[in-house]
Amino acid sequence: MDETQPEYVGFWARVGASLIDTLLMAVILVPLGRLFGIGTSLESMQFDSPANIMVNGVLPAIAVIVFWIYRQATPGKMAIGAKIVDARTLGKPSNGQMVGRYFSYYLSTIVFLLGFIWVGFDPRKQGWHDKLAGTLVVRSR
Repeated sequence: MDETQPEYVGFWARVGASLIDTLLMAVILVPLGRLFGIGTSLESMQFDSPANIMVNGVLPAIAVIVFWIYRQATPGKMAIGAKIVDARTLGKPSNGQMVGRYFSYYLSTIVFLLGFIWVGFDPRKQGWHDKLAGTLVVRSR
C-alpha cells in the first residue's frame, strides 16, 4: 500500500471495536446504574429520571467524546489499531468535528442503522457520521 494513502478501517473491524466499547461501557455503567437504582433491562433505558439521563446518556457521551479528542479513538478502536482523522488533512480532527461526529451517530441510527451499514459500501469506509463530521477511520501507523 502507498505510504501516502491511508488504510481505511472497514465495517466488520469497526463492529468489533464497537462490541469492545459496549462491553467496557457495560462494565462501568451497569454497576453505576444499580447504585442509582436504575434497572439494566431495555425497558429501563428510558430517559425518565435525572439519574437515568446521566448514566445512560450524558456519561457515555462524555466518555466517548473525551477519548476521541485525546486519543483519536475509543478503547475498542485502539484495540483494533484504528484512529479517527480529518478526512481532508489526515491529521487530528478538531474538537468540534469530534462532538459533531458523536451527535451524527443519531442520524446514522435513525433509518435502520443505514448510516453505519454505509461503511461497508463506501469507497473510503465512511459512515454518515463520518461524512457529516468530515472524518475517516484509518489504521494507526
